[in-house]
Amino acid sequence: MPTCQNCDSVVTESYVRVFAPNGMNRPRVCPNCEDKTREKGGVRNKRN
Repeated sequence: MPTCQNCDSVVTESYVRVFAPNGMNRPRVCPNCEDKTREKGGVRNKRN
């Protein structure tokens, strides 16, 4: 199973196919990340 590059949580192959950039087999951030989020094709720190 693939894992998130940021928090090492396990993600599904479907999640990787939809949310990881083409050619990457691990997403840069996932819903389990407490400190990062996706925004406009990139990754940013979450706002409090």
